[in-house]
Amino acid sequence: QVQLVESGGGLVQTGGSLRLSCVASGIISNINAMSWYRQAPGKQRELVARVATNGTSTYTDSVKGRFTISRDNAKNTVHLQMNSLKPEDTAVYYCNIKRLGPWGYEYWGQGTQVTVSS
Repeated sequence: QVQLVESGGGLVQTGGSLRLSCVASGIISNINAMSWYRQAPGKQRELVARVATNGTSTYTDSVKGRFTISRDNAKNTVHLQMNSLKPEDTAVYYCNIKRLGPWGYEYWGQGTQVTVSS
């Protein structure tokens, strides 16, 4: 059984930083994409950042220059370094892993709360 365990969420003031981590355990291999999504109250879940196996990363416009995603393939771990946090970054953040192709899969973490106070 595959599990994604997230950590690092919490309460921080505007301008502060947090580092989210997600460890994937279980029988998994060849993860193509590791991503962070977020969902604020009353809003749809949105993609925040994604990193491919080769390290290529993409970000939603609102976090470019402030957030950095990274992954450790050997440890099936993905991190999200969040700097210069704003109140609008407040949301539940979810880790996601995906493998493409005929033996593909997709898994989600349970979510971790990030709250940025003004």
